[in-house]
Amino acid sequence: MGLTYSYDIHLRPENVPRALNEVAKLAPPERRVPPLTVTLPGGERVVLPFTCEFGSEPVDCAGKDRVTLDTSLVFPADEAVRAYAEEGGGLPVEDGRVRIGYVYLDMYFPSLTDSRLVCLDFWAATSRMSRLFEDSAAIRKVFTDLAEASGAVCCLFDTGDGGPERVLWGTAPDRMP
Repeated sequence: MGLTYSYDIHLRPENVPRALNEVAKLAPPERRVPPLTVTLPGGERVVLPFTCEFGSEPVDCAGKDRVTLDTSLVFPADEAVRAYAEEGGGLPVEDGRVRIGYVYLDMYFPSLTDSRLVCLDFWAATSRMSRLFEDSAAIRKVFTDLAEASGAVCCLFDTGDGGPERVLWGTAPDRMP
């Protein structure tokens, strides 16, 4: 089994639509799939440039503990991202950014660590991408900025080994009042 590193953004349910709209801004500008309509547990709908189970059928999250989206995200090309792009068969660097995907997004309703929160868990599809997630300061900043812009409680980095997650921004859910 390979490495599965992730960035976990914990937020209040009312901030999920804003967070998903912010994630959509990280998608490549050209859309290669039909838009995906996601209906959140509270009934709000968000249209995203991603897929769910590699399809674009509307998704209703009501009554589900977890929904997984298949995303492709564009990250600034710092040294680690550039090396990943070069080693990966020459992924293009366009306008100082590189398209990386699939990055899977598990939405947990509620978060596994705090029932008051929802967790957006962005996890790497391969061991190589996991190492990139750990090595790239630019990717780390994208996710901490996403957490801040979304009104999140925190952004954590998880190596999936059962050890404690690293708090990168905000307050860990287990330390909240």
